Amino acid sequence: MTTSSRFAGALDELGLGELHSRVRRFPDETRTAAEAAAAIGCELSQICKSLIFSADGVPVLVLMDGASRVDVELVRRELCAAKVTRAKVDVVRETTGYAIGGVPPFGHKTRTRVLADRSLLEHDVVWAAAGTPYTVFPMEPKALIAHAGATLVDVRESASS
Repeated sequence: MTTSSRFAGALDELGLGELHSRVRRFPDETRTAAEAAAAIGCELSQICKSLIFSADGVPVLVLMDGASRVDVELVRRELCAAKVTRAKVDVVRETTGYAIGGVPPFGHKTRTRVLADRSLLEHDVVWAAAGTPYTVFPMEPKALIAHAGATLVDVRESASS
């Protein structure tokens, strides 16, 4: 199998079975956006990172382009939370069912709130993890955001930060 069984099932449940044939598997892990972009041969900003944060102790998924960093303060304001931090490794796995480096934008074990940074819309196609650190899949950003059930936001760290 080219992808995790959880993610393969999620594709089928979402009516996205045609994506199975578009999943790319690499011999080496692509845990970082830079590794994924190099393996695919695309721009770093075409990678869709799926990052789990903790907002007042509640997991939230933030989808961000691979060339940018999330501004935690903007996420905090967006969620009206007192405190937002990066989620610990065990929380990521418990919430999503996936290991860091393989977290896809949808198909998670637990339903969470999802924020998608507007920067993803700057490309016709973005690449996201397909459930393992060895697999990625391409998708049109608007469709990816819709299937993730994400709210479109501006949470990218500014260049001057």
